[in-house]
Amino acid sequence: MDFDMLGLSPRLTKALAELGITAPTPIQAQAIPHAMNGRDVLGLAQTGTGKTAAFGLPMIDALIKDSRRAQAKGARALVLAPTRELAKQIAENLAAYTKDSHLKTVVVTGGAGIGGQIQRMERGTAILVATPGRLIDLLDRKAIDLSQTEFLVLDEADQMLDLGFIHALRRIAPLLPASRQTMLFSATMPKQMEELAASFLTNPVRVQVNPPGQAATKITQSVHFVASRAKTDLLIELLDKHRDELALVFGRTKHGMEKLAKQLENAGYAVAAIHGNKSQGQRDRALRDFRAGTLRVLVATDVAARGLDIPDVRYVYNYELPNVPDNYVHRIGRTARAGKDGQAVAFCAPDEMGDLRDIQKVMKISIPVASGAPWEVPNDGGAKKNNGGRRPFKSGGGKPQGEGRPQGQPQRRRRPQGAKSAA
Repeated sequence: MDFDMLGLSPRLTKALAELGITAPTPIQAQAIPHAMNGRDVLGLAQTGTGKTAAFGLPMIDALIKDSRRAQAKGARALVLAPTRELAKQIAENLAAYTKDSHLKTVVVTGGAGIGGQIQRMERGTAILVATPGRLIDLLDRKAIDLSQTEFLVLDEADQMLDLGFIHALRRIAPLLPASRQTMLFSATMPKQMEELAASFLTNPVRVQVNPPGQAATKITQSVHFVASRAKTDLLIELLDKHRDELALVFGRTKHGMEKLAKQLENAGYAVAAIHGNKSQGQRDRALRDFRAGTLRVLVATDVAARGLDIPDVRYVYNYELPNVPDNYVHRIGRTARAGKDGQAVAFCAPDEMGDLRDIQKVMKISIPVASGAPWEVPNDGGAKKNNGGRRPFKSGGGKPQGEGRPQGQPQRRRRPQGAKSAA
């Protein structure tokens, strides 16, 4: 099957051919025909499956065929994304698809001056790509009018819920025409997502690629059972084996990932960190240099776990396991893109055994053990090694480092990153 068979306009298929895109992915082949028939679409697919084109192409096709201009401050199509990076990537892709057409794309996100965004929206735009928080800011300033918006897309909708954007979405919905066409794409389908879909979509067609919670088939997964204090040594040991390949390293906290980036830099790696405390300019430069291969290692919090398309990432390291099991799937989805193979390597300390069990339960798999042995976690909350006294991994020296909370002490809960830092 090719895009001509899907009924897209010749101008659009020509633009795709110039980009080297000739055959639709499975999610595109399923979603585009329904969207072109005007149906609302609920798409379930992991990142890296081509979701941007799945919702973007039928929307652009309709806008090209109807040459009306947007009204002042208006947008004929609105695409909402959870993070700045994903919003910018979506806008870049849509702009490439609409090259040489009359359609204009504007992106508005946090981390950039709001004055320039207000100015760009004065004459209106065909397509507006936004993060929910900044869109609310602009709506409060009456800089955007959604009363004539014909298309709405919610991309990575489950992460928008994770980041606390549900209240923003509820404020935005009543400002949109009831007669719009809506497409919602998500990698997972928790109960709250079902409620969101029911409130935004009308009689939607459900399309699905991989079952929610499953990773791409070309990702090889493994786990190392290693004490927290020994994780950095193990990471350096593993990175040394593939210095010429791109690696993404994920952790939980901004401070922790900033510290890790400095440790890797001291070890001789070309590395940068992206997280909510970085300015938008710093985040953009880090991603640009990582894509270009100037940086070989990118250290990140979950702000980079969704939607970012960096085809040459071969390795993803979960330096710290995520508290939310689905985020593990999103993190490792940064590798094995565009049909390539990838490696997903997880580190598990004693206090992360519960997180590992939750991840394996959601994915319905047992992740192969690369080194060490599962930590034994008694009912009293303590933790001890269950590896016969062996080290969790072989390093260049030093003593084995047992670790765990003092018995009887509860595990300290971690505060998830808030919506403001991610958008």
